Amino acid sequence: MLHYLQGLFSALDFGSLLAALVRAAAVLVCLAVHESCHGLAAWALGDPTARRQHRLSLNPLRHIDWIGLLMMFAVGFGWAKPVPVDPRYFKNPKRGMALTALAGPMSNFALALLALVLLRVLMPFLPVADWSLALLGFFLQTSQLSVGLGVFNLIPIPPLDGSKVLAAFLPDRQYYTLMHYERYGILVLLVLSFLNVGSISIAWAVNTVWWAMYSLVF
Repeated sequence: MLHYLQGLFSALDFGSLLAALVRAAAVLVCLAVHESCHGLAAWALGDPTARRQHRLSLNPLRHIDWIGLLMMFAVGFGWAKPVPVDPRYFKNPKRGMALTALAGPMSNFALALLALVLLRVLMPFLPVADWSLALLGFFLQTSQLSVGLGVFNLIPIPPLDGSKVLAAFLPDRQYYTLMHYERYGILVLLVLSFLNVGSISIAWAVNTVWWAMYSLVF
């Protein structure tokens, strides 16, 4: 079955505009779901900041950081505009921040599973045509990219979501120290990406999670 899916997907010419649009659409959907679910989690925990700034939307244009998007296509690592969160609204700020951060990666895993389910359900009924191959390719790319985004964001390096989850288990002094250096995290991640540090471990984790989902669905 996987070979059949790969055959369908490889039928798309990756040098074509259609293939580029399919990948771009998958990236935008993954980012929009990730960021809007941060905002929804914060709102559920009592923080209306994201809702007031219209960041609960699935419209990708509300979440795009154009430099981060360009980096994602150029080097495979990018970012969206961070969803504004005010921890003063949370009854327990550290726990609230951790749950809000965790909502992003968890939403990506849920999206990946949904994309694979739609792929399996629709595949037997679609004709062999350019548009149907593009649609199946979109679901396959969305599942893979969404898992990648979810796993990557669980790395405990600021400003990634994993750092906020880890911070919830730290004493207050270490917590505020970690948050203080959050602004430098992007530079650290760019250097690590440039040096290709940890890429094998991340790829292994992404493939493991995606294969588990694929096996569950197919």
